[in-house]
This record gives sequence, C-alpha cells and structure tokens, in this order.
Amino acid sequence: MTPILECVPNFSEGRDPEVIRAITAEIRAVSGAKVLHVDPGHGAHRTVVTFAGVPAAVTEAAFRAIRRAGELIDMTRHHGEHPRLGATDVCPLVPVSGITLDEAAELARALAERVGRELNLPVYLYEHAQPVPARRNLADIRAGEYEGLAAKILRLEWRPDFGPAAFDARRGATVIGARDFLAAYNVNLDTPSRDLAHEIACDVRTSGRVVREVGGVEKRIPGMLRAAKAIGWYIPEYRRAQDSTNLTPLAATPVHTAFEAVRQAAAKRGVRVTGSELIGLLPLRSLLDAGRYFAGAADAGASEERLLEIAVRGLGLDDLGPFDPKTRVIERLLGAS
Repeated sequence: MTPILECVPNFSEGRDPEVIRAITAEIRAVSGAKVLHVDPGHGAHRTVVTFAGVPAAVTEAAFRAIRRAGELIDMTRHHGEHPRLGATDVCPLVPVSGITLDEAAELARALAERVGRELNLPVYLYEHAQPVPARRNLADIRAGEYEGLAAKILRLEWRPDFGPAAFDARRGATVIGARDFLAAYNVNLDTPSRDLAHEIACDVRTSGRVVREVGGVEKRIPGMLRAAKAIGWYIPEYRRAQDSTNLTPLAATPVHTAFEAVRQAAAKRGVRVTGSELIGLLPLRSLLDAGRYFAGAADAGASEERLLEIAVRGLGLDDLGPFDPKTRVIERLLGAS
C-alpha cells in the first residue's frame, strides 16, 4: 500500500484571495501532493488548506507553504475571531493509509527542525510529535496568542522546540505536529450573542468550566462530550454566533454526537440550532455514521448516496450554503473509493 499522508495547515489570512492563491500555488507545484480543499473564513480571518499525497511530497509542500505564508502575511496587521499564533498558525500531519501515527510524528519533527533552521522561525511541536506532555496541547501553546508571544517566548518553559527563542513580529511562530484525524466543525446558533455561544461551548466541551463554590474553592465541571474542544464566537458575515468545535478522535465524538450535544445545551438556554458548518473534509465513514443516526425506519437499508443525503439534512450542513458531500469526503477526492 502506498503511504498516504494528509496535511491541514491553517494560515492567518482569510480575506485576500491573491495571498491564498499564492500560498496554495506552492503546494500545487509539488509533484505527489494534491490540494483537496481550500476553506477561507472572512470572520475568522483564517484559511484551512487540506492536501494529501506521498509523505515526502507532503512535507516538502508544507515547508514551501509555510515559507510563502511568512513572506506574504504580516501578523502586526492581523485581527480575526479565531485564536492564532503566527502566519502559519498550525500545521498538522495526519496519517491516512499505509503510515502510522508514530511515523507521521517523526516526519513532523523533521519538518519542524527544517522550518526552524532554514526559515529562522520559532516552531513549537504539538500533539503526538511533542515528547513533553505539558507542551502537547495546542490550546496551551496558543494561550496568549500572537499578542502575548513576545513575552511568552522568553520564558524558559515556553522556549520554541526549534528556531530562535526571539519574537518575530511579522511572522509570529508556528506549531507543527502529528495527530489523528480532526473534524473542524461549527454549529450555527440562532442568536448573535457571543456570550451565549460561549456558555453553550462550556456546556459541551470536554474541559467544561471552572466554577467558584462557597469559600472560594474552585471546581471543574466537565462538559457533555468525551473528546471535543469548543469555543463560542460571533461571525459578522453570517450575522449569527457559532459554537466552533474540534473533534478528535472522531470515534470518541462523532460529528452527529457533537451536533446533538450543542442542540441540547442551546435549547436549555433558549437558543435554537439552525444547522452546522464543516471546515475542510471528513472521512466517508463519519458522514455515513451521521446518516445512519438520522435515518428513520424507512431508510434502514439506505444506499451510501442516500445516507449522505440524510446526513447533510440531519446536520443542516447546507444551512449557510450548498454542501456537496462528493467534494468534502477525503477518500473520494483521493480516488480511494
């Protein structure tokens, strides 16, 4: 089996199509790496690019894209809804087939070392590529965001894994790692309130919320989902708030489970869920599982195409615009199914 590696870099530019085209052109120029999806977000001011192919081509394309993003994106001028640390905010490598997570982690470490050395850019490792447990969580690495990086990078416990321990005002820093498949999945709320969206996110995310009890003792109340990160935000272009979730591993928290959890938490706060939004791609099995979840007795033996239709309707994936599952399933785009 030919090893297939996926890469899903997130760039801190979602509004200038010329910059996005220039960055993705670097990826397309590498033989053996195929761009599968480009998802710019105006409000988040962030573009998620999904590409895949043979490992050597994927890591080379990732390096070129990181280099180009650093040339074109000026973080001193960047403002958006999504947390971010640098021009290339995060660059995960994801094993698809014929390659293990451990092997992907080795490739991530090699890529991070090259970026730090050749581009003179601060790089943090995360998830499976990070050998220090206290530094594996992306949220911890990104805490303080770009605005707090100048001070954070000087602290001994937050020195970069590769590259200079010095603040790069224009490019910031980047985070490179290896992880299981992650679904970037947003649930749309029929409210413009960021505060309500935040409270719902605290209800569902695995880490839950911290409350202060009588006497000042703090207690953490876990959320409804087993493997989910979530934040609430308001997206002006949609004129509504969303709960933005990262789900991994999908076996622990499928997208339909996250959708139902947000729907239930929202209802308790008097908010209606209108649908959802997928950022990037999903494995075929994820949408099929959602289709089976929403299918009634009449569709118990539904075909694959029918299950995809049911999943789109049940999750409301066409709430913000047309959604074609044929262009959002990674196996189909790679010709594997």
